[in-house]
Amino acid sequence: MKYENIKTGKFITRSNRFVAMVEIDGSTEICHVKNTGRLKELLVPGAMVFVQEAGAGTRKTKYDLIAVSKGSRIINVDSQAPNKIFSEWVRRGNLFSSGAIIKPEARYGNSRFDFYVEDGERSERKAYIEVKGVTLEADGVAMFPDAPTERGVKHIHELCACLNEGFEAYIVFIIKMKPVKAFTPNRNTHPAFADALSSAADCGVKIIALDCDVTECSVEASGLVEVKLNG
Repeated sequence: MKYENIKTGKFITRSNRFVAMVEIDGSTEICHVKNTGRLKELLVPGAMVFVQEAGAGTRKTKYDLIAVSKGSRIINVDSQAPNKIFSEWVRRGNLFSSGAIIKPEARYGNSRFDFYVEDGERSERKAYIEVKGVTLEADGVAMFPDAPTERGVKHIHELCACLNEGFEAYIVFIIKMKPVKAFTPNRNTHPAFADALSSAADCGVKIIALDCDVTECSVEASGLVEVKLNG
């Protein structure tokens, strides 16, 4: 996916989950943060950031914060991007055939999963898929989550239930940076999520991690990354 009207700025501070102050072209601007995660290791004073100038309208903020530089990496922090990245990747014939029917926001039980996919002339393959965006990295290893997520644990349990009814089930981690050596659940932050993910893999849920080619104005799924469920 691509972004237009991108500008470079310098991060100053984050007022709350949704608002950051960024220096752009010598002026301090209020920017919408398109990610409610903590991002403490990324949004540090002086960090180079990339913002998208919004079109004219009734918005209170003129810019959206899209990506952050960390060392030699550019990390996309747009929480709306992972589903679009995954959808584009699948439509290129990955994981399913290029003719697969992909339905976003699919309800199952008490959960709403990111995607439902049917593949084959007689819909031989039916799958529910949950997509997670990853922005946390340490020593070349990508990790999720960066904050406890009871909702994430609930989704994992319901994906396991799908298997009992003949569906395939996937959890796909979109690592919005490159390069990384591997992906692992962030046990230190949320042990229950790590345990649930390992149990899901044992019962047949497929765990996939994809890294991304990221620039200041684009992000696209690149290749599979090794998943290490036990660290």
